[in-house]
Amino acid sequence: MAGILNSIDISATGMTLQRQKMDTVAQNIANAETTRTDSGGPYRRQRVVVSELDEKAPFKTALHQARSRLARTHRRHLPAAGMSRQDTVEIAKARGETVEDPTSAYRLVYDPGHPDANDEGMVKMPDVEIITEMVDMMASSRAYEANTTAVLTAKEMAKNALEI
Repeated sequence: MAGILNSIDISATGMTLQRQKMDTVAQNIANAETTRTDSGGPYRRQRVVVSELDEKAPFKTALHQARSRLARTHRRHLPAAGMSRQDTVEIAKARGETVEDPTSAYRLVYDPGHPDANDEGMVKMPDVEIITEMVDMMASSRAYEANTTAVLTAKEMAKNALEI
């Protein structure tokens, strides 16, 4: 049962991260024309950087443990081995941090009537590409749906296990 709960926990973390990504994309789209922010200057595109919470249980260690479990799978399922305990794989928790995109630059637009135009009539505009943002939104939405399906499948498996 712990395996099912772990899978739900992993999917829930994924859903939280994808929602954070969708919120960030929405913020980018909303500020695509913002030329003046509280910090001064045009809006800078934001993005979500995902990292693990616990450095003591890195993803590489979890993957290594999973590989070693796969290598021992045949031994666990042999009738001569009897019932053996399952090894646990430590799952690293992840978090998302919204940061300014370091590759984002400003684009210059000629608009001499704009209040933020320089002496040459050029305005610094955020480098937010609506098409790129929409692709990111669609990818996050699909990943969110996949995690939702994984939670529903784990729930159904748990329900079926209780009926046995």
